[in-house]
Amino acid sequence: MTATPASRQSTLGALFVSSRPISWVNTAYPFGAAYLLGSGVGVDGGGGFSIPAFLIGVVYFLVPYNLAMYGINDVFDYESDLVNPRKGGVEGALLDKSVHRTTLWAVVVTNVPFLIALVLLGGPWSWLVLAISVFAVIAYSAPGLRFKEKPFLDSLTSSTHFVSPAVYGLALSGPHWTGQLVAVCIAFFLWGVASHAFGAVQDVLADRAGGIGSVATVIGARATVRLAFVAYVVAGVALLFSAFPGPIAAVVVIPYALNVLPWWNVTDAGAESANAGWKRFLWINYLAGFIVTMALIAYAFTH
Repeated sequence: MTATPASRQSTLGALFVSSRPISWVNTAYPFGAAYLLGSGVGVDGGGGFSIPAFLIGVVYFLVPYNLAMYGINDVFDYESDLVNPRKGGVEGALLDKSVHRTTLWAVVVTNVPFLIALVLLGGPWSWLVLAISVFAVIAYSAPGLRFKEKPFLDSLTSSTHFVSPAVYGLALSGPHWTGQLVAVCIAFFLWGVASHAFGAVQDVLADRAGGIGSVATVIGARATVRLAFVAYVVAGVALLFSAFPGPIAAVVVIPYALNVLPWWNVTDAGAESANAGWKRFLWINYLAGFIVTMALIAYAFTH
């Protein structure tokens, strides 16, 4: 039976919401910034800027990558999402079962052509990083792997989702790796671990009720908030060991650290209140992005 325009629009709308548009920039920006710097805009030893590689990479990490990351999650988390009050908006789509198969096919159709192009444009090191990135996206939610249900591995995998596009941008452009560049990557990874851990706090009761493991269900809401705070602070410290303007960019961790402090003594019973901090976190990302952009511009003009 041929789909009607209304049904097509409904399916496209579901896919759009499932890809979390508010988070697109969180993966496309790290790739774009890392590729620009690594290709010679301020970093010695880059392999040279390629417009096709830059554009294909930015578009891939902007939409298809996010559709894969969140779409797979929405399909296989459907049963638990039904009883999660946070689902159904910017914090997560509630995909009707009628579009589950379509979503998975859309992930394949939108991702594979870009991945083929990026493989052709890159080399062995970029292939390895891209493979790790895609594996982490699939392993987080797919049956048989479900890293999201493995405490501590859940936060490490989630951080990989956001850090790997930047590392891939560097691997694709081919700069010389220095201790200062590694410090930036470590700081970014710690930020990702902290952010996922804090996000898990709000779901600790629902996850336990559903038999889902997470870093928060194992060590509790209070300890998880404190872990997130420490990880944010250490991320800032790591940036102090990076090249200018990395030390200046270290200030971006301050709003994140302050954001979790109100829940320093939160109990598991009151963990759902951390949702207010999570919503604020989504907007802090844009403030942090602005500060980092200004720092990158300063870096480009001083090198």
